[in-house]
Amino acid sequence: MVRSPDAVALAEAAATLRAGGLVGLPTETVYGLAADATNPTAVAKIFAAKGRPSDHPLIVHVADAGGVGHFAASVPGFAQRLMAAFWPGPLTLILPRRPEVAAAAAGGQDSVGLRCPAHPVAQALLRACAEVGVPGLAAPSANLFGRVSPTTAAHVRGEFGSDLLVLDGGPCRVGIESTIVDCSRGVPVLLRPGQLTPEQLSAACGQAVLLPDAVPSAAPRASGTLEAHYAPSAKVRLMNAKELQTALDMLQGVDKAPLAIAVWSRTALRVKSTVVLARRMPDDADATAQQLFGQLRDFDAQGVKLIWVETPPDAPAWAGVLDRLSRAAAS
Repeated sequence: MVRSPDAVALAEAAATLRAGGLVGLPTETVYGLAADATNPTAVAKIFAAKGRPSDHPLIVHVADAGGVGHFAASVPGFAQRLMAAFWPGPLTLILPRRPEVAAAAAGGQDSVGLRCPAHPVAQALLRACAEVGVPGLAAPSANLFGRVSPTTAAHVRGEFGSDLLVLDGGPCRVGIESTIVDCSRGVPVLLRPGQLTPEQLSAACGQAVLLPDAVPSAAPRASGTLEAHYAPSAKVRLMNAKELQTALDMLQGVDKAPLAIAVWSRTALRVKSTVVLARRMPDDADATAQQLFGQLRDFDAQGVKLIWVETPPDAPAWAGVLDRLSRAAAS
């Protein structure tokens, strides 16, 4: 059921979650498959529905910074500054977990990922859940494990069918998953790039945000950090503009398999084959991120077998897009 997020639908969704059910939830990043983060039976339904390993942690969503104390044992000062700067928004913080809560959502780890989403529907549902005794929602992306994340309610319905209640919040504004910063090891460590750049994060928290290799202690497992992830059915290959044009030139005159190959590039390329479906990638990193998963899903719907993508620029603003495309190409 895809529902407009009016008061009746929000109340129904909150009641479903309170009873241990699942709900499709819009956020500004991607749509999530939500369950009561404090109910291990409900959380197990997420893992089962997605086909996700139960030791691969989920992100817990809270309505505001005041909800952090229910799940986190401590919050260092730099994490508080990050929350003040970017919450509500596309930032997840890994914090030491209170041992008595959310063990299943945390994949059995002694840390937990927490985020306060900015989407108004997510905010309304989190507040409605709090009123019925649900303090936070575990909500990974609402897709089968390892596949392309959903950025519309229709994508979620396509993954899980009409039995799942999905609140329709429109297309996601950001389009890729949240930036993840590990705050459980005494210093901020970037585990997953997203819309927020390391420079923005470092400026907000008052100290350098490090990469995992710069910190000797082991990183906690975090959502969406497997080498192969976010993959469409078609095989993804990253190439620079020159490599793309060379590959396209080799196909000149080939017309036996319409739409066998899709190309997504910022550079204007010469395409002289009917086997190729060419689409223009935006020049702007944020616009590309917003379109990324929808474009991959559209290429799959067109029945292509190969997706050739121009490698994004090596610049901080493009790090989230490059991360998702690199993981898609590794599958």
